This record gives sequence, C-alpha cells and structure tokens, in this order.
Amino acid sequence: MTVTDNQPVPLGVRIGELAAARGNQLAVTCAGVTRSWAELDRRTNLMARGLQRHGAQLGSYVTIALPNSVEFIEACIACWKVGAVPQPVSSRLPAIELHAIVELADPAVVVTAGDVAMERQSVSIGDVLDGVDDDSALPAVISPSWKAPTSGGSTGRPKLIVSGYPGVVGELSASVWRHREDGVALMPGPLYHNGPFTSAFQGLMQGSSLVLMERFDAEETLRLIDRHHVTWVYLVPAMMGRIWRLPTEVRESYDVSSLEVVWHLAAPCPEWLKQAWIDWVGAEKIWELYAGTEAQAGTVINGVEWLQHRGSVGRVSYGEMVILDDDGNPLPPGEVGEVFLKRGEGMPPSYRYVGAEARRRGEWESLGDVGWMDADGYLYLADRHSDMILVGGSNVYPAEVEAALDEHPHVRSSAVIGLPDDDLGQVVHAIVQADPEQLDLDDLRRHLSERLVRYKHPRTFELVDEPLRDDAGKIRRSALRAERLARQEASGGGS
Repeated sequence: MTVTDNQPVPLGVRIGELAAARGNQLAVTCAGVTRSWAELDRRTNLMARGLQRHGAQLGSYVTIALPNSVEFIEACIACWKVGAVPQPVSSRLPAIELHAIVELADPAVVVTAGDVAMERQSVSIGDVLDGVDDDSALPAVISPSWKAPTSGGSTGRPKLIVSGYPGVVGELSASVWRHREDGVALMPGPLYHNGPFTSAFQGLMQGSSLVLMERFDAEETLRLIDRHHVTWVYLVPAMMGRIWRLPTEVRESYDVSSLEVVWHLAAPCPEWLKQAWIDWVGAEKIWELYAGTEAQAGTVINGVEWLQHRGSVGRVSYGEMVILDDDGNPLPPGEVGEVFLKRGEGMPPSYRYVGAEARRRGEWESLGDVGWMDADGYLYLADRHSDMILVGGSNVYPAEVEAALDEHPHVRSSAVIGLPDDDLGQVVHAIVQADPEQLDLDDLRRHLSERLVRYKHPRTFELVDEPLRDDAGKIRRSALRAERLARQEASGGGS
C-alpha cells in the first residue's frame, strides 16, 4: 500500500522523521552496540534494499530468528520500509520447530544469526547488507500487518497471530503503554514474545531511546536503570522476584528514582511481590496489563487502583469483556465464569490466525481464562480453562511437549503439567509411561533439546507404568496436577 497525505504515518517513515529531528542522539543500544537515530535510519534503508534483493516485498512475511540485539530492531524496521511483515521467532528454536513455523508462514526470507539448515533461503544480517550501498530513503509504503508473532497453540502445533493493524504509528497503543517522547525504555524481555516486541517498538516510535538486554539479569537490570536514567521498564513477575531477592545492600546501591512507569504482565503476580514493589518504587509507577496477542480487548490497572482492588488485573481499557457461564449466559458481578472478549464497536479485526481457529461464542472470543468482575468493573482472574503453563511469563503448551516426548522410542505415553515454583511461577513437570530399565533420562533430555526451546523442557520427570490416557485417548491433566499438588501438601514439601 502506497501512502497519500491523508494516511497515518508509516512506521518506516516515522524512523526517518525521528532521524531528521534527533540526528546523533541515542536511538537504541544493546551489549555495547549503539545506534543514533541517523545511523538507525541509514542502516535500515540499506537493510531494506538488501531484503528486497532477497525477495521481500509488500505483504510478504520475513521470519526474524535473531536474539535481542540492535540488529533485531533494524531487521524489523527494514521490513516495514519495504512493506513486509516481520515474523519474529526465538533464535534458539530447534531446527524441527523452526521448520514447522517456516512451513506455515511461507516467508520470503528467513533472517538468522548464523548457519541454519533450511530448505528455503536463510540469510544473516551480513548477507542482507552485502553489496548494498544506497542508504537513501525508500518510497513510503505501509505494511498490511505490522507484526505476525507465533504461538505453539493448545494443539501443540504452531500458529501465526497476524495483527489486524497495519504498519503505521498507532495512537491507541502509544496511550496504553505510556511511553513519552525523550523517555528511555529498558527491555530485558525476549523481543520474539509479543509483549516485549509490541511495547519496545511503541516506545521507539513514540521517540523514546531503547535500551535492550541480551538476556535478563537481575543486578544488570538495576545497573542499566541507574546508568541510562531509565524512565520506563517492562518486567514479568519472575524478573520482579529475582530483583527483589537480591541482597538489600545490592538492590539499594542503584538509583532507580528515574523510573516513571514499571509494567508487569504475561503471568499472575503474587500479591506480596506486587506490594513489595509498590512500597519500593511507588504505587503510581506500577502498571499491569491483561490481554492476549490477539488484542481484541485488554485491561489496565496501576498500583494506586490495585491497592483499592487487590488482586485485580484492572478495568477494560480497550475493546469489550464479559463473564459467561457454561451455557453462554452473562454472569452478574462476583460470579466466576469464562472471560470472553471482543473488539470495540466499529473497530476492524485486531488479528487473524494462520494455522488455527478462534474459540468463539457468537461474536465473543476466549483466551481460556476464568474469572469474575466486581461491581465497579474490575476483573479478577481465577483460573485457566486451558492447560497452558506459564514459565516465567513464557507460554508452554503441554501438547507440544508431549508430542516431543512421545517421539522417543522408549516413551509409551506422556502427560505434561505445570507445578508451582517460587521463582518462575510454574515449571514443567513430565509424567512419562516407560520401562525405567529401558529409558535413560539423559538420553531423553538430549532428545528434547533437538525439538524444543529450553524454557519448554520439563524441570522434573516422573516415571509411571500405567497408561496416562483412557480408551478414547483423552487425558485429564487437571486431575494429574491436583494429585501431585496434594502429595506435595501431604508431605509438607513445596514446589
């Protein structure tokens, strides 16, 4: 889509505007690599032409399998400058999982950090830039979708969640994330996840400088806040817990007074931990978001409101939500049911799936959560219908792990559940039907390392000799989990 004077500002054009206004001021930095706004604009012009040479064009997907880095940011911007759709994935994906996503997405090109055996074209950033010397501005175009993140899905098969919003500067997203011009945003989360991806780029497009971390480290996070006078930071509860558990003298040796906005999302936050952060940095600075990658609707709450509605994830900030019973009837305040969402009146579709279908009740859609609303419209989450496991804010779908386990020749069947963990919220526990004299757990772990990214690996294994599924092939993960939790409680043990 080309651009006329009446259309919103394309994301690629916005980088050019910021470069013209900011010049040599800091745009993005990571692990000692720094780009000014002018450098970011010029390099992404070069990359955009390089991607075009490798087949990227208006509307095509570009799979980006890069770690957190300046190059990740540049690759996405280069996509928007040619009208392509960035499709981020973990740079640590095993070949089997990456191939499955690429087969589904059918991208024009796959950008990786190194040699990856692919049936289609795979290039490094060096390959993209090789032989390109024209760093002038490209014709303005608008990507039909500004992102297409992936999810393992409850079936264990990957799916694309293609945003319904085009590649233009969005006022709604900017207001939700509370970035400001001339702010400094710190991103310790992995950019291939939707929350970090969305919030980091919204900050950049708003005019904030972006400080990236290659990987999360509790003390390094505080050091960077102090050094760069960070005003905005994204965290998940597991990160908050690790920072809080630092020795008091270490935590208090860093100046965090520059912080204006501290987001936490992606997993439930224990009340004690949220209270500790409120007491530390101030209730007005703590913000929480509840939403899905699908972005039909979302709730937002800050610490001041939370103190009046402890345990809530907030009131609806965009879109619409309702609590329904098993028959699809709306429930009154205080009664627990399934949380359903839909986009606001007159709003275009916020996403479309590739490789999956939405779970619907008429015009309402569900993410699998259960909860209730109070009389003031504040949402409280009670449980999940789905069996998804949240490991430090990352989604792990049991079916995906079970499929990998069941591929091992000595595994007859398996069931994967989440068990509570003080650090990560939940950890993956695998119940495996196998002959213990035949199955070697070290060999099973090697088998999984070829098929699953590390955070999806079971932390613990339990060998059993009875079948885990009934005659219809069904498995009751909730019952299996309840039994293990009861054993832990009876033995006086924790997670």
